[in-house]
Amino acid sequence: MEPTIIADYQQRALEAKTQFTRYEKLANQYSLLRLVIFGLIVVGIYFGVVYNDIAIVIVAFILLGLGFAWLVSKQSGFEEEKKYYQDLTKVTENEIAGITTRANLYDNGNSFSDDKHFYTADLDIFGHLSLFQMLNRAATFAGRSRLAFWLSKPSVKYVILNRQDAVKEIAAKNSWKLDLQARLVFAIAEPGNHLEQLITYLNVPLNLKGENWLSKYAKIAPWLLLAAIIGTWFYYPVKMLAVLIGLTNMSIIFSRAKAIAKTDLIAGKIGKILGNYASAFEGIEQEDWDADYNSNLASFIGKDGTSARIKELSHLINKLNYHLNPYIGFFLNLFLLWDIRQIIAIENWKRNNRQNLEKAFDVIAEFEALISLSSMHINNPQWAFPIIVDGAAYSITAKQIAHPLINPDYAVKNDYELEDTYKIDIITGSNMAGKSTFLRTIGINTVLALCGAPVCAESMAVSVITMVSYMRIKDSLNESTSTFKAELDRLQMLLAAVESDEKIFFLIDEMLRGTNSVDKYLGSKAVIERLISKNGVGLVATHDLQIAHLEQKYPDYVRNFYFDIQVVDGEMLFDYKIKNGECKTFNASLLLKRIGIDTEASN
Repeated sequence: MEPTIIADYQQRALEAKTQFTRYEKLANQYSLLRLVIFGLIVVGIYFGVVYNDIAIVIVAFILLGLGFAWLVSKQSGFEEEKKYYQDLTKVTENEIAGITTRANLYDNGNSFSDDKHFYTADLDIFGHLSLFQMLNRAATFAGRSRLAFWLSKPSVKYVILNRQDAVKEIAAKNSWKLDLQARLVFAIAEPGNHLEQLITYLNVPLNLKGENWLSKYAKIAPWLLLAAIIGTWFYYPVKMLAVLIGLTNMSIIFSRAKAIAKTDLIAGKIGKILGNYASAFEGIEQEDWDADYNSNLASFIGKDGTSARIKELSHLINKLNYHLNPYIGFFLNLFLLWDIRQIIAIENWKRNNRQNLEKAFDVIAEFEALISLSSMHINNPQWAFPIIVDGAAYSITAKQIAHPLINPDYAVKNDYELEDTYKIDIITGSNMAGKSTFLRTIGINTVLALCGAPVCAESMAVSVITMVSYMRIKDSLNESTSTFKAELDRLQMLLAAVESDEKIFFLIDEMLRGTNSVDKYLGSKAVIERLISKNGVGLVATHDLQIAHLEQKYPDYVRNFYFDIQVVDGEMLFDYKIKNGECKTFNASLLLKRIGIDTEASN
């Protein structure tokens, strides 16, 4: 199945590249035509001055100017199409890279890392080569934050099921999904707070001095100047009136330069960005949705016409940006008081349209998070959507479950069953036999299951639980914390969590490593017995076989499993398969012997 998916992406990327090349050629052709038209305008002005013929100047300005503006508009459209297909190629090739090399152009979520979180640090949820890096297709900071939140806390059952339906529907619309990614990929390079700045700008009025009379004058100023220019044909001295009107217009522009600059400082930079967001909103609004989750999100922005409103603001800001071309800006302000007209139009838009806009951008964030889960479903169609089960006790059952971050060519699959019960499973085994990986396999797939994503398993059923892990305990020089103190802090957090109202499922890997073997055994035994007394449920991996003897004391609560090795001709062979019972084979002495330390000789 995977080669078929890759071939599909390769075909899509090829088609996108072909369109990119087409629009690049058109943009270059129209750029050359613009240069020709500009040259004709200069020639027209020259002959108008030489022959003192205002008609030639008017023709040069109006007719050729209109032609120049049309060419600018067409070239701008071609540039937008070219950029779109370039981005579509980028996001499509990124899917190929994600499947073949696990590379990803999107953020790896390192900023969301938290060593004190219940489980994210131990289960490689954020950071380099993490689950987030594998999943993430959110270009905006809001989208990344939404996905990070989903991975950091289990959702309630009805939300999980609704998300599953939404993810399946989006996965069936791969062309739409890639299109939306292409329209939003620009946000990767934008500052994380660019939307926050936009919302702040929309809520702060400009307070343009004299706005009312300026608005009225800006409407009649072009007609006054045009009448004065035409009047020079009949009575030449009228040209002084035309000059006076022109100077008045420019003095108004210069007198409001501070207000124009203030608008330009923020709005001037976001016109094109808003255009991209408008396109994304439009793509969501116009798609037909069956899943309730998707339909509700789309209807929220559709009923307010969000895409049209954003597109209108983008258009207004882009019109203001015309003044960035000194030649065009001068004549637009001279004849039309262009900058004044645009900042007034922008202020009117802000007054009438800023409501609910912040919530509308939340819809984008939500869809980006859903798209992230959908990419995993598309790229791994053999993965299953888990069943979310009810019940007073705990359930985690899985068939052929594997770790999603391990190359599928090497990942070993296992079965596990904990069905509507209260148990603590002790897992013993040799070094490197697979105990820690198995704990992380159960943990990371449960994270996926409880956020609405498919899991790396043939099938899985899980109740809504909150995990707490005790695995990678680190000291901290900054906090003057030893390893043993860090372990005690983690244990205290675990025990406090178990006593809460939530369903806590713990993952403990080699408890109390920072102390001597006697205290380690006695402390670990006492902690497990405390957990049993609190109806705690989870997995405990250990090298200490004495811990496995707790099954004899608590036969109805403790179960033993193990990972072992086979030694053939002095070589260790690992099958990484979980088995019932206690481990009988250990390999520390063999591993030490390989680096030149003979434990038997030392005796």
